[in-house]
Amino acid sequence: MPLKFDPVLAAAIVLATSAATALLIRVLHPLLVRYALARPNARSSHSVPTPQGGGIAIVAVVVMIVGLCSVLDVPGFREAWSLHLVVALVALAVAGALDDIRPLPVLPRLALQIAVAVLLVQTLPVTSRIVPLIPEPVQAVCLVLGLVWFTNLTNFMDGIDWMTVVEVVPVATCLALLGAFGIVPELAMLMPVLLALLGGMIGFAPYNRHVAKLFLGDVGSLPVGALMGWLLIVLAMAGFRVAALILCLYYLADATITLARRFLNGERISEAHRSHFYQRAVTGGYTVPEVTRDVFMLNVVLCVLAWLSAGAHHPAHQVLCLGAAIAATFYVMRRFEVGRPARQS
Repeated sequence: MPLKFDPVLAAAIVLATSAATALLIRVLHPLLVRYALARPNARSSHSVPTPQGGGIAIVAVVVMIVGLCSVLDVPGFREAWSLHLVVALVALAVAGALDDIRPLPVLPRLALQIAVAVLLVQTLPVTSRIVPLIPEPVQAVCLVLGLVWFTNLTNFMDGIDWMTVVEVVPVATCLALLGAFGIVPELAMLMPVLLALLGGMIGFAPYNRHVAKLFLGDVGSLPVGALMGWLLIVLAMAGFRVAALILCLYYLADATITLARRFLNGERISEAHRSHFYQRAVTGGYTVPEVTRDVFMLNVVLCVLAWLSAGAHHPAHQVLCLGAAIAATFYVMRRFEVGRPARQS
């Protein structure tokens, strides 16, 4: 039985998790400065040593909300997916924290991410096939690989101040509204998780605003990426495949095309770089706030199109929404790649 939406309670959860995140960051900040300082190098987007690891506060409030819902016997939260979600987020956060302090080898990191993805896919709160013609074992493998990729691409895309904020806040808001209005009942059950993620990211945002005083770090980007990917899988398995694709379209397109280009050019895809479209925009004359503003506005457009596609009953309308989303995404990416024309003096 999905939770009945209460706007007052929803606002209270967002405010409480936002305040808890901000408070926890303030408490942890001296430790992050001492043990998790990101020093600038040739591939960095910052110019002064800046602490990283602020994402640990976001993970903490999400885990706290899931645990509280389980203790209070909120409908659905005593099922296996709840425990598996907590284990997955904590495992990725611990690995990310170690990587923030001292970089870990690629293979152990990848092995852990695959194990976490398997754990999450095994106990999804929705059981259906995204593509009915694909056998269930094949779908499971595809979902695991897709979740691993989305976890990593969120980490890759967290390369400038506020980039993850302007991705997660609109998408989490859209998912919460889809559940609140009963369009996707499967998301209504996950409302506390969505609201905690939204509140946590809002609480982190002031510290990450350009010029950032704190970075998310792998301790945050990996669990947040896995959680976002998991929520989008739930949306897709609930029958809203087009909406799920539209919501993650910018991150998916930027990271995938960049990776493909680097692979075709013979570059090491595991090596740090500054060739994402949003990074090219910064080196091409855009300021960081201008880039994040454009990505935020694009994500708002994508959320509207995802909402329209979710409410559309005719496949042709969904195709139109997807086509418009692709056009908007590639328009912004093309502008980023070309850069801003030099001003005439």
